[in-house]
Amino acid sequence: MNSTVYAPAAGAPPARHHPSSLFPQIARCRSMADLRQVHARMIKTGEVQDPLAAAEILRFCALSGRRDLRYARAVFARMPRPNCFSWNTIIRALAESDGDALQQLEALVLFREMVRDGDVEPNGFTFPSVLKACARLGRVEEGRQVHAVVAKRGLDGDEFVLSNLVRMYVLCGAMDDAYVLFDERIVRSGGAGKEANLRRQEGDVVLWNVMVDGYVRMGDLKAARDLFDKMPQRSVVSWNVMISGYAQHGLFMEAVEMFREMQMGDVCANYVTWVSVLPAISRLGALELGKWVHLYAEKKGIEIDDVLGSALLDMYSKCGSIEKALQVFEALPKESPKTWNAIIGGLAMHGRAKDALDYFSRMERSGVTPSDVAYIAVLTACSHAGLVEEGRSLFNHMTNVVGLEPRIEHYGCMVDMLGRAGLLDEAEELLQNMPMEPDDVILKALLGACKMHGNVEMGEQIAQRLMKLSPNDSGSYVALSNMFASQGNWEGVSDIRLKMKEMDIRKDPGCSWIELDGAIHEFLVEDEAHPRAEEIRSMLEEITSMLRSLGYSPDTTQVLLNFDEEQKESTLHYHSEKIAVAFGLISTRPGTPIQIAKNLRICDDCHAAMKLISRVYERPITVRDRKRFHHFQDGFCSCGDFW
Repeated sequence: MNSTVYAPAAGAPPARHHPSSLFPQIARCRSMADLRQVHARMIKTGEVQDPLAAAEILRFCALSGRRDLRYARAVFARMPRPNCFSWNTIIRALAESDGDALQQLEALVLFREMVRDGDVEPNGFTFPSVLKACARLGRVEEGRQVHAVVAKRGLDGDEFVLSNLVRMYVLCGAMDDAYVLFDERIVRSGGAGKEANLRRQEGDVVLWNVMVDGYVRMGDLKAARDLFDKMPQRSVVSWNVMISGYAQHGLFMEAVEMFREMQMGDVCANYVTWVSVLPAISRLGALELGKWVHLYAEKKGIEIDDVLGSALLDMYSKCGSIEKALQVFEALPKESPKTWNAIIGGLAMHGRAKDALDYFSRMERSGVTPSDVAYIAVLTACSHAGLVEEGRSLFNHMTNVVGLEPRIEHYGCMVDMLGRAGLLDEAEELLQNMPMEPDDVILKALLGACKMHGNVEMGEQIAQRLMKLSPNDSGSYVALSNMFASQGNWEGVSDIRLKMKEMDIRKDPGCSWIELDGAIHEFLVEDEAHPRAEEIRSMLEEITSMLRSLGYSPDTTQVLLNFDEEQKESTLHYHSEKIAVAFGLISTRPGTPIQIAKNLRICDDCHAAMKLISRVYERPITVRDRKRFHHFQDGFCSCGDFW
């Protein structure tokens, strides 16, 4: 067959002349089995000798939804003189493959052969795929060589190629190289006329987004924000990059503020926006904002799939509304383990261990196989409720019956559960027999249990291991210092604190948040920076007086500093969660529930005080600390004083 019949005319060819329309038998294929039959027929008739026919065969098996890369390689290898389209097809298929790194490496090898052979010149569609392979492999040196080839062929002005060059440098962590290209492009754009600038803005915004994303990936949020603020035009991607960047780096307040700022502009939030901002809302406990986001997403017709659904479940759970999380769960499809994991984890967080176990059983009955994440959630529930036998049984079932290999997180749950229950020797034995080295999370769990049960000897050993593992983490130093303080060993406390000072290690300050009328108010220990500080102080004095009349006495053993009793009582008086509760009492009507989020574990004294405050002021009070929720009402806590 004469291939010149199919040569496209100058300009855009009519749709009927597109190669896929010239070979309808290939277009009708619905599987690789169909394609193999068509291919065999074309080989038999000799039609496959037509470069366009062979290219269409290759395109189907390399890039279609039914692709088979192994078959695609075989087809390409048998092409006597593949054209540029075919080279681009196989290189793109390998570069974009989700297989192992060898496939991206093979894409680079093929590109080298293409350039070396010289029969076909790479074009503007070749380089983006090659650069993507360099980026995914982290091969910045090879990327620079490709960049040289791009420049040699005068394609460094092509917007698509340029954005992929910048992205390659960004993903390889070479931000200086990326910025040089970016800066040159912006300067060139600035030199053009107004109309030319307007035409290039859409292409330029991609480059701006890539650069902002690069700084976010490097953890340089200040540089990312500076660049974001300078953007002449922003897309929804620009906003999403900053929102998710702040959330991923623990700057939750900034993520929410960025989201609020986005709402005031003319860019509409999309699916990625919701998935990005919900974790930040969750961590801040901003329930009203979370509800608004949920309603807004539904109003905009955003599909609530298992990913977004799981994020909503997590948000409602972490914002204290487990009942709303259960409602959302019942409205979601039940085929995905993600949603089951989220609801079981939410129930565990709220101390509803029996319900978590029930939902775990319900998941199994519905035909969804529990993942390792589900076992982490249900083991956490057992740990928070002291259900040691149930936890042991689940762990043994997971390993011996289901055949899942326990991850370090599963061992962490077991060590935490055993430690909380006072089974310190068993917890230590499990830690020593783990098939992997314990991480700081497991060691901190056992260290916390040692503090809880007063085992200073074991605690000191664990703390020393932690200091070697994470020498700049304040947690182990503070925990050991606290244990010494609880024993009245002030010399030991002084030694630890001196060591922290020498190493410039600072303790994380206690911090609590409360949401009021959509605004989030943040309080630190002994915080007097709030505009209503005088009213808060007055309410704190009233609370103390009311609680003392009921026989409450501050638990000064919780102040692990060598102060006199009066100083210790004053320190307890100004813990961040107490300040937040006082603010909630003066800012809301009687009977209104108060909800607080805290970055550290709630101390025994604050826990006892919250129970009495809920009774005296007839307010349901919810405190979410670093580990779990405490629901205080009528003088009782949902945790049953086990946390």
